[in-house]
Amino acid sequence: MPLDPLSTTLQALADPTRRAILARLAEGETSVTELAKPFAMSLPAVSKHLKVLEHAGLITRSREAQWRPCRLEAAPMREAAEWLERYRVMWEAKLDRLADYLASIEDERDGVAPLAADATATGSVDDDR
Repeated sequence: MPLDPLSTTLQALADPTRRAILARLAEGETSVTELAKPFAMSLPAVSKHLKVLEHAGLITRSREAQWRPCRLEAAPMREAAEWLERYRVMWEAKLDRLADYLASIEDERDGVAPLAADATATGSVDDDR
């Protein structure tokens, strides 16, 4: 079953080798041979990673005589980032509410702790507080 474009992008980004390739291409276009240099894998293995990235629309490859430059394409990553951004906003709001709740519990605990300490020290609780 074919995947939607966002799923294809996220699947391509899931691999650390492919993310490293994209990081290198963010610096500018380069050849497959240059992209393969930092990796302890064969050129055909790197080429398979490039095919996944190309299928996802994250890179384009062209041919100029014997040189096959690869170029980063930002549109699919932008779409993934926009999708993720909606969830980031939601989770930040939830975490802010959790922080507020935890602070209120801490405030309540701090307010009760001195009374408990006074009761222990004097043997009774002072109701004038």
